[in-house]
Amino acid sequence: MKIISFLKKIFLLALFPSVLISCSLKKTVVIWTDRAEIVSYAEYFNAAQSKAKAIVVYKENLAASLPPASDEKKPDVLIGPLLKNSRIKKNFAPLESILGRFQVDISLVYSPLLDFGKSDGKQYLLPLSFNLPAVIFDESKSPLVSESGTLEFSRLEETSAVFNEKNKSGIYTKMGFAPSWNHEFLYEFVKSNGVGIEEKGNAIVWNGEKLSKSVESLKNWTSEKNTSTFDEQDFSFKYLYMPVQKQVLSGKCLFAYTTSDKFFSLPQEQISGIDFKWLSNGGKICIEDDITMLGVYRKSSNTKNAFDFIIWLFNENTQKNLLERARNMHLDITTFGICNGFSSLKSVNERILPSYYKNLLGNLPDEDAILCPEPLPERWKSLKERVVLPYLSDSAKTDSAVQPKTMEELLSSWRKQFN
Repeated sequence: MKIISFLKKIFLLALFPSVLISCSLKKTVVIWTDRAEIVSYAEYFNAAQSKAKAIVVYKENLAASLPPASDEKKPDVLIGPLLKNSRIKKNFAPLESILGRFQVDISLVYSPLLDFGKSDGKQYLLPLSFNLPAVIFDESKSPLVSESGTLEFSRLEETSAVFNEKNKSGIYTKMGFAPSWNHEFLYEFVKSNGVGIEEKGNAIVWNGEKLSKSVESLKNWTSEKNTSTFDEQDFSFKYLYMPVQKQVLSGKCLFAYTTSDKFFSLPQEQISGIDFKWLSNGGKICIEDDITMLGVYRKSSNTKNAFDFIIWLFNENTQKNLLERARNMHLDITTFGICNGFSSLKSVNERILPSYYKNLLGNLPDEDAILCPEPLPERWKSLKERVVLPYLSDSAKTDSAVQPKTMEELLSSWRKQFN
């Protein structure tokens, strides 16, 4: 939370000079975003060419920011998560002209991500960056782990159980991994099993049968491998009170759950001696929900300069320079890659990112392996925190004395706050 707050301060401090300088210029590109990194990108764009000037406007809830208020300047470009929803065609202009006439080479972009930005066969959004779920472990334990770049959930379960140890009193002194240690892991597990949580109006729907089976699988994992949820939580309380990178180096657990942005944003000295695997199911890796997408506002009055900015941004050399610039700024914080994630340009991930993050050498996701999420509603963050995660946390417990609320009940309670 401190990092997020710090980024927002940088965002706002950098915003005002840009606005003051650029408002007097005719050729401006107004960018709405909730990504702090875009301020730095816009500043570099302004310095790198003279065709247009970028103005950055911060929006706390970007997905719900359209249409603009009558008294505010319309955006030309929007950059952020959760832009893919049922309102996509109402909010964004089709991008066929920029993909053809303006020569953006879409073959350089991961095809599943490109398809994610389509609606009715038309390209409305372009992917900018994405992140993946992973488990980390002490590299000295590598012989226990799969040699491929991915680790199946089933293999994670079996490998973790082999690591478990108890003392004479039957108390765990080592535990490979437990589903209940991280609520986000529970979500990734059910997501990988095709539960299909997706937008319906302002809320969500899901596959009830697959959700029930996934929850039962989680409970079986806990009861068969780690005895009970109580034992998992008791072990966590005793031994896992430190950051995840220190947990796996302590020797008490084998794996810890994380995501690519969290792991690679750690200082290099903190991840020395740590390896990782992408979490997969059936060879497929589910991309994190907050894919950073880019679109041109349908009612933009300056699409030509908006396209100039997009063409500049979706260029390997530009992104290389942005990465170098971020590294040379020597801020007290570290963000990973492009917009704190993998670039949507395959060449950037393959040729540039490994020079900054050595762990990525030979361990990049295959294009055919990645799966994008379903379209999600604007209030997905709230729904996830108040409905999905509480449901999974309670329903996956093996020893609860109280009948957990159903997803439908939690969703009904969530709806009432907006009535």
